[in-house]
Order: sequence, then C-alpha cells, then structure tokens
Amino acid sequence: MSELLLPPEHRYAKIIKERHNEDGSELSVLNLGPTHPATHGIFQNILLMDGEKILEAEPTIGYIHRAFEKIAENRPFYQITPLTDRMNYCSSPINNMGWWMTLEKLLDIKVPKRVDYLRVIVMELARITDHLICNSILGVDTGAYTGFLYVFQFREKVYEIYEEICGARLTTNMGRIGGFERDWSPEAFRKLDDFLRDFPVAWKEFENLFERNRIFIDRTVNVGAITAEKAMAYGLTGPNLRAAGIDYDVRVAHPYSSYEDFDFIVPVGKSGDTYDRFCVRNAEVWESLSIIRQALDKMPEGNEYHAEVPEYYLPPKEDVYTNMESLIYHFKIVMGEVPVPVAQIYHAVEGANGELGFYLETDGSRTPYRLHFRRPCFIYYQAYPDMIKGSMLSDAIVILSSLNVIAGELDA
Repeated sequence: MSELLLPPEHRYAKIIKERHNEDGSELSVLNLGPTHPATHGIFQNILLMDGEKILEAEPTIGYIHRAFEKIAENRPFYQITPLTDRMNYCSSPINNMGWWMTLEKLLDIKVPKRVDYLRVIVMELARITDHLICNSILGVDTGAYTGFLYVFQFREKVYEIYEEICGARLTTNMGRIGGFERDWSPEAFRKLDDFLRDFPVAWKEFENLFERNRIFIDRTVNVGAITAEKAMAYGLTGPNLRAAGIDYDVRVAHPYSSYEDFDFIVPVGKSGDTYDRFCVRNAEVWESLSIIRQALDKMPEGNEYHAEVPEYYLPPKEDVYTNMESLIYHFKIVMGEVPVPVAQIYHAVEGANGELGFYLETDGSRTPYRLHFRRPCFIYYQAYPDMIKGSMLSDAIVILSSLNVIAGELDA
C-alpha cells in the first residue's frame, strides 16, 4: 500500500522509529480533536509532536457532514434557506441574504432600494456578531475570560433585533425572494438604535483590554503568520486574507445590495499573524457600525419590503383565504408550477469569514439541478496544518481560534 494511503498515525510511526534511531529523541502522536473544546467544532488534527513542538499535522473533517447540497437539490428553491443558515450559524442572515440574491440573479428580479438597505443592515449586524464571537473567544483561548463575558451580552441584543424582524434568533431563515416576509416593526428600529448607542462604548473597552495587553501581544504577534503569496495560493478570503495584506472584499470588488452607496474602509493588515487577524476583525466591526448608520440615514421613505413579483413571492396568508389571484399564486409557487430559467449562475457575498458563494445550475424544474456552496471555512482550513508546523501546541490553539473555523460551514 502507498504510504500516502496509510492513516497519518501509521506514517508517523515510521517517522518516530527513524527519528528515535537517529538521535535518541522521542516523538509522539497527539489527537487534537475531534471532540476537544479547543477545536471549536467537531474536526480533528493528528499531530506529530516533539515534546510540545508540532512537526507535522494532518486534518480530518466530515464528522458532522450533513449533505446540505444534495438535500437542497431535492427541495424547492424557497425551502433551501434553512439549510444556508446552518452553515455559519454565527452570522446566519448573511447566508440567507446571499441565497435570496442568488435566486434574484437567476430570475432577473430587481428589489427596491429600501430592501437593499434593510439587507445591508442585517448583514452588517451579522458580521458584527461573528467578529465579536471570534475575537472574544480568542481572548478566552489566551486565558482572558472577562472580555468574552462582557461583550457577549451584545450578541443577545442583536438576536433580539433578529427576533423582531423574523421571529428567530440563531438560525434565522430570514427573508424571501424579492425581500422580507414582513416589514420591520418600529420596535426593531428602536432596538437597533439602542444597540448603536450602547455597543460602541463596550467594544472600545474590549479593544482596550486586548490590543495593548502585554500577555495577549506575546501570545499572538508573529504566531501563525502567513504570507500574502501563501494566503492567495490557499484561496483565503475575508479577514484572514486581508490580515496578510491583500485588499480584497467582495462588497467592494463586486458590489451587491447597493453597497456601492456606502463609504467604508476595508481594513488591511501586514504580517498575516494572529494579532493582525484580531485587529482586522476589530476594525471591521467599526466599519460595519458606520455602514449601518449610513443605511439608516439614507433609508428611502415608505414601507416597501419586497419586490412586486407575485410569480415568486408568497402572498399574505389572509389574502390567500379571500382573494382568488392570491390563492392561484400561492398554489403555483408551493407546487412548483412557476417555471425558472435554465441557467448556470454564481453569486457571492462577503460573509463574515470571506467569500461566501452559491453556484446554481437549473434545468427548469422546481428544484436546483446542482447547487454548490463555496464555504470560506472549508477553503482556508487547508492552510491550518502549514500554519502550525514548527509552533508550540498552545500556539496551535490560538491560531485556529484566530482563523475562526466554523464546523457547520466546514462540513456542510
């Protein structure tokens, strides 16, 4: 049998034997995961160790693979949304909005400007919560629990806003083809205003706890650094790519949902290390807050919350009971009798972890012929073994934490 086909622990056994015979040192194999709190999800890394130093690493995934793409190919288009928000569940609305925009691109639907701005608000809220979780947990992994406990209350504040919008908190299943299922309530905007007032103060305090902290700096500077060239070669996107010095953001490179209407800076690092990844996410939170404020200031008047596309947008249930046209549209949409174009399209949004893409191939039926999710975590996790070689075991934990590998997005 080829050595490449052997399990890593078998290949490592040969290395251990050779190394032991060579200089008398003793190597060992360590399983980091799959069910270990430091892995932030159910995935495994088999490490070849020289004491606490990592010599080789091999990742194993698939422990929670749920076959979302194949399930989606047997579901009507509007029933696929609950699958998307179970990928990166830390920022579900971005997944939801990206899917609806993919369908609108397929169907050539132009949504009202107000819908664009509402989507921008909810996507930037999701980005904030994702970065909040990543950076506060990075603090925990370096031994600082206070920052995590302090800012986590604001994740709950955002979830309360989600609840006002769609009735859900974590897995949101938010929106429809053409917009939202209902207009945002005055209470949603009130809670949003409260969040915009209170959160920046707390986030500044959070930054002060870490960015100049001697212990945190020692644990993160020059730890897990990746060059711009390697980051590009591995297909990194999002904050992990920008921390390496590459100025690429889908919102700027390929604007969607009227992002071209907003002024914001794309934070970029230099060294591509754990500290830069932390700082880039911190800076992106401030930009997201700015974008949300701009969206509120520029919000068009009126109460439009969906496009006028009765062929694809489910009518209100009360109308279905009393109006024949609504009943017909409801029946045709649910039973899949409204034709869709035969096409191959790709649409991407800037997810919290990078480029979140949807490749959709249709054959005119009520379900996708082929659907592929481009999940940023799945792409950049392949760089992790390279990034931890030569580091200490404790460094491997903070490097993984700073990459923000979400198991649901890794194993979809």
